[in-house]
Amino acid sequence: MTTLDGGERIVTERVRSVRSVALGIWIGAGSRDETAQRAGISHFIEHLLFKGSSRYSGVQIAQVFDGLGGELNAATAKEYTVLYARVLDAHLESALDVMSDMLLAPTFDADELNSEREVVLEEIAMYEDSFHDLAHDLIAGAVFSDHPLGRPVIGTTAAVNAIDTAMVREYHANRYVGPNIVIAAAGNLEHEPLVHAIQQRFEAYAKVPDPSAGVRPVWVGESSPQTVFQAKASEQYHVCLAGLGLQRSDRRRFAASLLDSMLGGSASSRLFQEIRERRGMAYSVYTFGSQYADTGMVGVYVGTREDNLAECMRITADQLVRMGQGEFGDDELQRSKENLKGRIMLSMESTSNRASRLGKSVLTDTELLSLDRICAEIDSVEPEAVASLARQLFAPDRLSVSGVGPDEDRFREAVAALNPALA
Repeated sequence: MTTLDGGERIVTERVRSVRSVALGIWIGAGSRDETAQRAGISHFIEHLLFKGSSRYSGVQIAQVFDGLGGELNAATAKEYTVLYARVLDAHLESALDVMSDMLLAPTFDADELNSEREVVLEEIAMYEDSFHDLAHDLIAGAVFSDHPLGRPVIGTTAAVNAIDTAMVREYHANRYVGPNIVIAAAGNLEHEPLVHAIQQRFEAYAKVPDPSAGVRPVWVGESSPQTVFQAKASEQYHVCLAGLGLQRSDRRRFAASLLDSMLGGSASSRLFQEIRERRGMAYSVYTFGSQYADTGMVGVYVGTREDNLAECMRITADQLVRMGQGEFGDDELQRSKENLKGRIMLSMESTSNRASRLGKSVLTDTELLSLDRICAEIDSVEPEAVASLARQLFAPDRLSVSGVGPDEDRFREAVAALNPALA
């Protein structure tokens, strides 16, 4: 890893067995950095990066990467935005040239901004029509209440309509600065030549960040269980149960990953087997989790028809209690350990996943462990550590519930099987 004079951090990993390079530029600008009045501006800027820069029009950006036979995309999350690409090793500098100009010198043309606003509004409408995604947005709001972590990354229609060019330029100037940027690459590359190429392109845009611009609202306190419901003319009820999880640096995160795998994160998991395979009550049922700098979230999703809803809630509540009581065998825990280690190791055969691991870890100041160390940490988890986390994180009386479906009364009757206080 190298840190430039402007504060940008460059981290690389050489993989000699490939002929490609995965390159990502990570920016500490996500939805939790936004005020309610500017909800969605991080995601909006991600879109606008593709609409033209000082040296490339939007069409030229697309043409360059098509001509390289490469891939170019971007994503926005709660705590970061990333612009990433994958190209042949011979085309690395060409890709870097375009990406750095997109990132550091976007034009933010007013006409393009208004045109792309309509695209983002269509994206918001698409999520509103995706009842599965809507249930996840609702549960985040229930768990985190008015905190920015509870808002959708994509923003709201009202906030996106209010974003103007001045707001975009100000947010970009405050967040897209050296100490807030990490460039990560993995593949067939040399570290020093890449550092030199990045320095040439970034030094002209180096600027001193506003010390007040990077302050994030931290999470303090607890989450009070809530029930939220949105009526939709759907064939299924889409339900999420969730509560606070672990922060990114918590040493118990390995036990939490095993709990996720055993409860609903694999084909042999409790909820998948009990609800889908044995009873045929759902097509989609799984656990999920997110870890942030100062907190986290864990949860369960199930999509099912009205006739099965109450029974799915009863089974879920029963399995949560059983996990907390340690009602699982050594073979079940060992299978989950091998499953988790296998998924991690197999994912590292992708240069994109390797670059993502590097970039996200450095940007978020997460301990970057070797793969051998990760496997050792997983192997060292004791059964009681998993059961203890299940009691803490998945106690039914601390979970919020979100639902999307046709009838709120039937929904509330069903969730009473989980926690009568939520009905």
